[in-house]
Amino acid sequence: MTTEDPTAKIRTEDRAERAERLARDGAQAMADHVAQIKAVDERTVRLRALRLAKEAEEAARTPDPVPPKPKRKRAVKA
Repeated sequence: MTTEDPTAKIRTEDRAERAERLARDGAQAMADHVAQIKAVDERTVRLRALRLAKEAEEAARTPDPVPPKPKRKRAVKA
């Protein structure tokens, strides 16, 4: 004969419910984290494209820069 403790059954059910809740919360947290990373990546791509377009536009508007004069080399004294 086995005697079942009613509190043991309740504790077991509570542990199972807690484990399920933690698993759901963990999955939701991971999904939120992945969504945030994706949003940052999308913004980065959009902003990079805007920056490159702006730089290309500025480069097209400005004339070719005059290269600086080369520096004179010092003569080596022997």
